[in-house]
Amino acid sequence: MYDHFDALIFDMDGTLVDSGQLHEYAWTTMLDKYGIPVDRPLMRSLAGVPTKTTIETLIKTFDCRVQASLQEMNDFKESVVHAHMHQFVKPTALIDLVKAFHGKKPMAIGTGASSVEANIIVKLCGLDIYMNAIVGADQVQRPKPAPDIFLRCAELLQVDAANCVVFEDSSLGLQAARSAGMEAVDVLVTHQIVNEYFL
Repeated sequence: MYDHFDALIFDMDGTLVDSGQLHEYAWTTMLDKYGIPVDRPLMRSLAGVPTKTTIETLIKTFDCRVQASLQEMNDFKESVVHAHMHQFVKPTALIDLVKAFHGKKPMAIGTGASSVEANIIVKLCGLDIYMNAIVGADQVQRPKPAPDIFLRCAELLQVDAANCVVFEDSSLGLQAARSAGMEAVDVLVTHQIVNEYFL
């Protein structure tokens, strides 16, 4: 059903990689450490939002008095992710689609995670051999829902944006794909992939 596209682009967390439990654990550990409430529906709604922006939103929402800097809290969460990622991450069922198009169409990952984190997770899942490009949030000026990440993927794949299809699990990611002029596939609806993140 995707044969007519020139390239496939995948979000990472909750789409191509089952990492919801990893990030839920990292967030819960970090928020507990700095005394910020854990609001599960709010955290679920912020899936795909960069870490620092999420922290700012939580601090404002709950009017928290936090002594630590955004950078310190971000770094602590990242350290928890790196320390525990090998226990949690694995490919989703979309790996079958990736394997089917491997060598036939260029593929990329466009993620709100940092490039360093994304490359480690993709390699841990054995997905690195299938990808022609990995674009993290640090490689663009504006995060999702801006189209920058997916447009950068298309640029690296040397494919026109209109001929790309994007696989996403979050509303922000789907919005980013559409803003990029790409076909957007909601993996929950089309492929029954559920991101078990603050459910």
